[in-house]
Amino acid sequence: MSPRLLFPDAPTAADALTFAQRAVRLGDGAVRLRAAGGTLALTSAPLAPENLLDATPTVLGMRLVRVDPELECDLVVEASSLAATDDPCELLLPESAVSAPWAGISAPRSGWEPAGELSAATLAARAQWGIAAVAEAVPTSAGEEIVRAVRADVWGRPDDELDGLPLGVAFAAFALGFIGGEEVAAVRRLGPWTRLSLTRGHVLTRGTVRSGLTGVRATGPSA
Repeated sequence: MSPRLLFPDAPTAADALTFAQRAVRLGDGAVRLRAAGGTLALTSAPLAPENLLDATPTVLGMRLVRVDPELECDLVVEASSLAATDDPCELLLPESAVSAPWAGISAPRSGWEPAGELSAATLAARAQWGIAAVAEAVPTSAGEEIVRAVRADVWGRPDDELDGLPLGVAFAAFALGFIGGEEVAAVRRLGPWTRLSLTRGHVLTRGTVRSGLTGVRATGPSA
């Protein structure tokens, strides 16, 4: 029998499937499934760099739903491989997992500090502005490399209306369907991470982490 995810009710299973279906169209189309204590965290990466030279910001979308309390897992699958079954409280899992570089970067689970608020209306407006900016900047018949460069430039820009966060956080919230009504998103920070929390889900972004060699210092006798 194929592996399955068991949910407490049909609406919760449908909720998880909706998130996966939206994730199919974004980023690499993968979704991370991390379950423990009766909660399943579904995470996708609408934006993530492909290599060290890629300027695309890391922006993750996360949806938390209730699941079988006995389930414990942490795997990445193709979002398109999650499927409904004859039982409305189940989702069918694929036989094998996939790899995704962004899935190896886990955001903190606790210790977040309040860092302000952003209105859902502002997030929606900035997302729509960015989508138009990408469409306008991409040349006709542009190759994938050019498209990625344009997207990295637009979505990676610190945005004044988003308190300096990359514009991509608005895109992720909008594209994953997290924006609804006149809600206000709580902004929290911890180290290089920032999290925007809305009723329908969370958006997380990771800033630059400085590591490696320290700056070069002058040596020899002082003047």
